[in-house]
Order: sequence, then C-alpha cells, then structure tokens
Amino acid sequence: MRLEINTPVLDDRPVFITGNFCDWHPNLDHLQLQPNGPGQYSLEFPTDFSLPDVVEYKYTRGGWDQVELSGAGEGTPNRILTKDTQLQQDYVSHWRWFGQAFNPAQLPLEELLSDEFSSPELGTTRRVTAILPYDYHQNPDKRYPVLYLNDGQNLVGAGVGYGSWGIEQKMAVLAARGHHEVILVNIDHGREQRISEFTIEKSRMAKGRGRDYLKFVANTLKPVIDDNLRTLPGSEHTGLGGSSLGGLISIYGGLLRPDVFGRLLVFSPSLWISPKIYFDAIRFQTPAPMRIYVYGGEAESRYMVPNMQRFQDSLLRQCYNGQSIDIKLSVDPAGTHQEAHWGREFPAALEWLFY
Repeated sequence: MRLEINTPVLDDRPVFITGNFCDWHPNLDHLQLQPNGPGQYSLEFPTDFSLPDVVEYKYTRGGWDQVELSGAGEGTPNRILTKDTQLQQDYVSHWRWFGQAFNPAQLPLEELLSDEFSSPELGTTRRVTAILPYDYHQNPDKRYPVLYLNDGQNLVGAGVGYGSWGIEQKMAVLAARGHHEVILVNIDHGREQRISEFTIEKSRMAKGRGRDYLKFVANTLKPVIDDNLRTLPGSEHTGLGGSSLGGLISIYGGLLRPDVFGRLLVFSPSLWISPKIYFDAIRFQTPAPMRIYVYGGEAESRYMVPNMQRFQDSLLRQCYNGQSIDIKLSVDPAGTHQEAHWGREFPAALEWLFY
C-alpha cells in the first residue's frame, strides 16, 4: 500500500501516519512519510507489514498536539480504507499548531477605524473595524482585496448576544496556507434599525432603508477605506457579505451595485422577507464577472435550502450580456441558523471568492 498526501501548509515539521495498526502512536520513526516536494509526502508500507482488514488512520506532524484538522481548523473523523488498497491519495488542509487550532503569531491585526463613523445616508453613525492580514505592515507595497461584512457585533471575539463567527481565528487558520491576504471591514448593524437597513422593500416590519445602507457602504465608507488602507478597489476585488438579513442585503449589494461589489458572501439569507428578489435576479445584468457563495443549513427551516436553490435558478436563467456569474451553493445537512455554523463555513467561502 502506498500513501500520498498533499497539504498547502508549508513548514518544517515532519509528517507521520498513525492508526489502528500501531496503537495510535503519533510519531513512530518507521511511519514517517518522506517529502517529495513542497507540501507533498508519501509512504509505502512494506509487503510484510500487518494491516487490519479495515484501516483507520490520521496524519500528524509529530504528536497529537499537531494532528490534522479540517479547513476551518476543527477536528476531523478518522480516515478509513481497506487493507487491499494499493494507492491512497489524501489532502490535509490544516494542522493543529502545538495544541492550538492555529499559530497565534498569524492572528490578524484588528484596527478600530471609528466608534462613530458618520453615515449621512442613514443619518446616524456606525462602529467600523478593519481586520488586516497579520503581515500587512511587513509588506508595504502590497495591495489587498476587501470584504465588507455586515453585523460586525457578531464576527470577532465572543460576539454580542448571539455569539460570534470568530473570524480572527479563521483568518489565522487561512494564514497557515497563505490564503489570508484579504482585508475585512466589519460594520456594526444599527441595532433596532437592523431590519430596516437590511431590507429593500417597505413592509409592516420595517421602512426598507436597504438602498440607503448600500449607498453608505459604497459611496461613503468604501472611499475612506480605499484612501487609508492599501486596497485593490475594483469590483472584482471587492466583496460584501453577511448572514440572515445581512446575507439578504449582501445579495442586493450585488444586484444594485455590481459596479462596486463583485464578490458576495451570502450565508442563510432571509429570502422569505423579500419575495421580489427572484424577479430582480432574473432581470439582473452584471457589467463585470461576479462570484457568489451561498451557504445554508437544512436544519434552519424547511424553506431555507429550497429558497436558496430558487434564487440560484433565477440568477442563472437570465442573460449575462457577455459577463459571467459564478455561483456556488453549499448546503450543510446539519446546519442551523447560528454563528457557529457561519464561522465554520467562512474559510471555505473566502477561499472560493478570492482564491
């Protein structure tokens, strides 16, 4: 049996295999894989090596405190194959870092831009925070794409009220594989004005000030970000994202301002509150190629995934006028409407949108 693995995490730690064939010892010398190139390793079991009929195994980088993890920095189930397998090719997207889910030295930089950033469009102020790559100041000539994120209160640290995505930790996980070079701009929601600011149409629930909110982000906030941070300002490098109502207004950011937002991160969007959105999607024309990542869980409600699929179908039925829309639909059978699931999905979404 020959094992080959590929990993995007490039460091000097050796790679071992462990499993039910070695009492799960994590770093036996004869089970160390040989490096074949950057991020590439292999091991060939001798023909007389005794393997059980069903082989359960994991990879480590020298101990259980350095075991393989998922792309979001979480634990993974055992890998399984049969002993008559001749060649097994595996991919390891992340590794535990000496007992931690990420290298603390790669945590991003958090900079408060303003506790009271003025929004003339909304007639109010807003807390705005920038999350910069950990090595931002070490690369003074480099410019970065930008992802504007709604509901800033629930993105970093412990969060407020409903928990947190923990995006600072997820960015450190992404940094291990070099996919952290995106500036995040977190915009706090308007508290009691949240529903109004994140919806377009007037309803019994809210006045529908979503257009004003999008004007604030596109016309007032973005120019300040572009002037003060090293950004790539074009729409192909600028995203808008959020969850629930924050996901809904992110969709409208793309539909109404495709000249500004060419990357959309849409988690568990509240499509039910805006049934007109399907017709808006059918009529939509984008002036430049666009990418949209849509995620939702089947355990959120019986309508969440069908509504997302209907939105995808509506968008893909219209004429692109020569410009493409690349949309990815990600469905979690166990996903619920909460920050823990959105944080888990965040690395995959950011990589797909920008890498």
